[in-house]
Amino acid sequence: MAVAVAPLDQLAQAPDFGDIAPVRDILDRIHAGERISDDEALRLYYEAPLHELGQAAMAVRFRHVPEPIVTYIVDRNINYTNVCVTYCKFCAFYRPPGHEEGYVLSREELGRKIDEAKALGATTILFQGGHHPDLRLAWYEETLRYIKAEHPIYLHAFSPSEIEHLAHLEDLPIRTVLERLIAAGLDSIPGGGAEILVDQVRDRIAPLKTRTDVWLEVMETAHQLGLKSTATMMYGHFESIADRIEHLRRLREVQDRTGGFTAFINWSFQPKYTAMQRVDPAWTYEYLRLTAVARCYLDNFPHLQSSWVTQGDKVGQLVLLFGADDMGGTMIEENVVSSAGTTYCMNEERCRALIRQAGFHPIKRNTPYEHLEPLPAGLD
Repeated sequence: MAVAVAPLDQLAQAPDFGDIAPVRDILDRIHAGERISDDEALRLYYEAPLHELGQAAMAVRFRHVPEPIVTYIVDRNINYTNVCVTYCKFCAFYRPPGHEEGYVLSREELGRKIDEAKALGATTILFQGGHHPDLRLAWYEETLRYIKAEHPIYLHAFSPSEIEHLAHLEDLPIRTVLERLIAAGLDSIPGGGAEILVDQVRDRIAPLKTRTDVWLEVMETAHQLGLKSTATMMYGHFESIADRIEHLRRLREVQDRTGGFTAFINWSFQPKYTAMQRVDPAWTYEYLRLTAVARCYLDNFPHLQSSWVTQGDKVGQLVLLFGADDMGGTMIEENVVSSAGTTYCMNEERCRALIRQAGFHPIKRNTPYEHLEPLPAGLD
């Protein structure tokens, strides 16, 4: 069925859904554990009462995580360089080659940041950066080996767009680049760079960045090689609601084939200081609605993270009642979102308190979602 696209801020103007099942029937099927279609997800997005949508999302959440727990991780996001040649219109972090504010972290500074994070209880480094034209694959391999030898820690590193950039620089297959990075110490891949997995949207916000099919190819290849990864969505710019569902469809199809995604994270575009700063920020209502629909639709994803980094801790807590079962990282350091003027912070104590206030038990985890503390008595 072809569904007309409605403007992002006009949910009230729903398209004609024709013979698609009524909202009540779709929600009942979700509670019964059945898979919903793209058109049914779209209808839920437009028409389902928010509280009933949240209840359906929680039903899916408890099928994946039956216990009344919410997990979190202590981590640090280290950006090894801000030099980038993709010039994404939504990014306030990057600097072009030759810019006076451009940097590449030295090994000494990188080691210091890792040691600081480990002293604060971090178990993972989220290691990402810009598409630097002069950093070749050997630099990445040497850096990974240095970290593993001198400051050993789990490395959740290099989004698909970074990996494709390296493949292009070296004129190598994506699989070969991944194999070399794995041999050097790569443990898993973050889901960054997905934005919206629809090329017509990507052409408007990041025309020089990885195409949809290539982003998905990197992830599927990584899963075939034994790596796990997360998956993301950055919404609230030029995409339609139908584009959001298409994004989810592409992720669900890969997950059906590989089972390699551990979690889905969606966050709203932060426009301040970017080339798209005239775009109005998405509202909390949109975030809750999209998260709940994603939890209902992505029935093969084991986890869904809260995005308190862009939404703030209170909304990050509220979304735990709309299908999220994980608070993500405490983020000892974060540079990209904060460059766009959004600077929410959270320490481990605050994270655990928010989880308890929402009616759940906090459980510290690592990146593969293994628990680092026992379940409370009565839940084990």
